[in-house]
Amino acid sequence: MRQEHSGPIQVLFGVASEDDPVCEVVRGLQSEFPSVDAELVVCSPLHGANAKAAKLSHLERFARYELLVISDADVKAPPDFLANVLAPLQQPEIGLVNCFYCLSNPSTLALQWEAVAINADFWSQVLQAQDLKRLDFALGAAMATRRQQLRDIGGWATLANCLADDYQLGNRIALAGYRIALSPIVVECWTRKMGWGEVWRHQLRWGRTIRVCQPLPYFFSILANATLWPGLWALARPSSLSLAFALVALLVRSFSARNLQARLLSSPQSKIKNKKIKIPLWLAPLKDVLQIAVWLGAFVGNRIEWAGRRMTLRPDGTLKLAR
Repeated sequence: MRQEHSGPIQVLFGVASEDDPVCEVVRGLQSEFPSVDAELVVCSPLHGANAKAAKLSHLERFARYELLVISDADVKAPPDFLANVLAPLQQPEIGLVNCFYCLSNPSTLALQWEAVAINADFWSQVLQAQDLKRLDFALGAAMATRRQQLRDIGGWATLANCLADDYQLGNRIALAGYRIALSPIVVECWTRKMGWGEVWRHQLRWGRTIRVCQPLPYFFSILANATLWPGLWALARPSSLSLAFALVALLVRSFSARNLQARLLSSPQSKIKNKKIKIPLWLAPLKDVLQIAVWLGAFVGNRIEWAGRRMTLRPDGTLKLAR
């Protein structure tokens, strides 16, 4: 996506090997836009179990400017993204800027389940957390910081074995005395088609990520399950009152999830074209029921599958590649 930014820009594409099919895509972009300062960097060997953070530790050495923008490979940003995400860094007390993201192409029922978690629940939970205290974590889809802040925390190499590299990046910058800012820009995440198995493993990894970062809040998060408790009451003490309450709770949960997604997609700063991503009303309560299993799995297991790599999660939040 072309960016409305008047200053110099250096673009670094990090890949794990020359065999990565994205290399041809990048070379095609370099040919199409020869005037853009863009470089393909083969980040091999990867020194760390977290492939993203390990690649970024390579790219960090090639960056020439003070301001750094980090983006996942599946992110699509609007034309005014750079201008908006970099503006808060003019304030010296702000050490990192991140933004909300949405799943823009939930092409399967399983991805629609994940869309409830991302497009409806996650961003509203982040705002609730911000109301309670200053943000002390980052959202990893798209972030901006300075080289100075990276130097203060030891660089990306110190995060190369962390499961939650984005959380740790924001947390360490916050502990260094800087503020974490939220940009009003919403970026899009585009993913390939995935079935229930892949989405389940993703959700389980996400659950274990949150658990290892904030174990106590995540433990008590089950209390906020809007479908679980009315349903248990109706099952344990069936009556006209409990059944009516459960039905109302299901309706409120279903319509509020749809409303939250609509608000994210239609915000004035959102340039998302697909503003009518469909989520069946019944999927939000189903997500709550499945979330019980994710919550339990987050506490009883330590196995992680990420981009086809199997790893073991240590108690301190670092990863070890499984043999």
